[in-house]
Amino acid sequence: MAETVADTRRLISKPQNLNDAYGPPSNFLEIDVGNPQTVGVGRGRFTTYEIRVKTNLPIFKLKESTVRRRYSDFEWLRNELERESKVVVPPLPGKALLRQLPFRGDDGIFDDSFIEERKQALEQFINKVAGHPLAQNERCLHMFLQDEVIDKNYTPSKIRHT
Repeated sequence: MAETVADTRRLISKPQNLNDAYGPPSNFLEIDVGNPQTVGVGRGRFTTYEIRVKTNLPIFKLKESTVRRRYSDFEWLRNELERESKVVVPPLPGKALLRQLPFRGDDGIFDDSFIEERKQALEQFINKVAGHPLAQNERCLHMFLQDEVIDKNYTPSKIRHT
C-alpha cells in the first residue's frame, strides 16, 4: 500500500508593500445607524435614526452620505426588497406592541434602553441587507441609503454599474 504524504510547502505570495498593508481595503461598505432623535408629540411622536454610509463600491453614486430614517422606512425597504428582488430579506426587529400599552412604568417605545436596542438591531439589519450583492443592485436600497427623501412612488429598477 502506498503511503501518501501531505504537501507542506508554502505558497509563494507576492511581497506586500506598506500601501498594500495599510492602504484602504479594495472594496468596503460601512453603514452606521446612530444618533436617535424622538420628534413630535402624542400619537404623532416617533424616533428617527441617522444612517451614515461610507463606501468605495462603484455601484453607489455617493461615496459618503448621511440620511435620517424612521422604523416605518425600514419596513418600506424590507417590503420593497421582498417584492422586487430575489433576495431573502432578514426580519426586522419587532414592532414592540407591548411597549405601546398605556400606563407603563417607563416611556415605552421612547425609553432610552429600547431605542438603543432597536438602533443596534436596525444597524445589523441594514448591514446584512446592504452587504448582499443582489440587494446592492436594487434602486430602493440606494434611495433608502443615500437620498434625502424616499420617493415611495418610484419605479422599481436595477442599478447599472457606471
